[in-house]
Amino acid sequence: MPDCHLMGPFVRRFLLEELVADRNLTLNTQKSYRDGIRLLFDFVAERHSTDPTRVTVEDIDAAVVRSFLVHLEEDRGNSIATRNQRLAVLHSLFRFIGRSVPELIDQAAQIQAIPLRRTATPIMPYLDKHEMDALLTVPDRRRAQGRRDYALLLFLYNTGARATEAAELTIADLSLGTSPSARLRSKGRKIRTCPLWARTIKVLRDLLSARLNGPRDAPVFLNVRGQPITRYGVHALVVRIVGKAAEDAPSLRDKRISPHTIRHTTAVHLLRAGVDINTIRAWLGHVSLETTNRYAEVDLEMKAQALETCAVRGPDPTPSPGWHADTELLSILASL
Repeated sequence: MPDCHLMGPFVRRFLLEELVADRNLTLNTQKSYRDGIRLLFDFVAERHSTDPTRVTVEDIDAAVVRSFLVHLEEDRGNSIATRNQRLAVLHSLFRFIGRSVPELIDQAAQIQAIPLRRTATPIMPYLDKHEMDALLTVPDRRRAQGRRDYALLLFLYNTGARATEAAELTIADLSLGTSPSARLRSKGRKIRTCPLWARTIKVLRDLLSARLNGPRDAPVFLNVRGQPITRYGVHALVVRIVGKAAEDAPSLRDKRISPHTIRHTTAVHLLRAGVDINTIRAWLGHVSLETTNRYAEVDLEMKAQALETCAVRGPDPTPSPGWHADTELLSILASL
């Protein structure tokens, strides 16, 4: 029996057997696991001045993993959330190694005992109606790229789609006739169907007018080279549009906006329109209602702030110079 166990065979079996054959994880999840393990190999190989192919399980004990986590935060500038995600990958890898070789169970248990760090719940970013409208006015719809940009932004806003879901949307996923809808492939291979607004249907029909009779598996959104857009391309498009929209909507300059911000915006605006929380959960493809309830909390906080702003101070009900402004705020509040 060898004194040391090379990591390579374990990693290969973990990525191909555990993640693909046994757990059937999505390609994006597989890549995330792979990248986390690659970063660990790079760190250990540099630390021990050895070739990555010679790294052994025994080289990676709990102390090394803790040093690796410090390296992620201090040297690479990763957030606590990213640090926790990398650690979760290693927990899973060493759980697999411990099951495969009983002699390594103790070492695996020590690594699995390293806890995830607590992180503060981030403030959920979203756009007000005028900010979303500012984004939609940026694309020049007289040009092909502008029509594509406008259609993609409107689709994200209509469906609350993630960047990957929009990038993977095919013509076959669209139903633009009676009961218009879009079929989206969510995380974990879940599929959900979102209704489409009349405005979105018209824009998509115009965008696809020359391709509706073509291959049904063709992507809806293409990049400037006519190739399928990627989730990174969707992100870059949103960032570019926000930069231009901020010239007319200065409040956008103080917000860090991504495609996921538009997803949050969809949820908050649906809630304010009176859509019930269960429908919003299905609309966004949340597994747990608890996730969707975060939007209700955000909206309740805003209503409480508005009430505080609108409160008439003092016992004297005589109208004051600020009375008309308060009345206006109350009418806005009543419409929320």
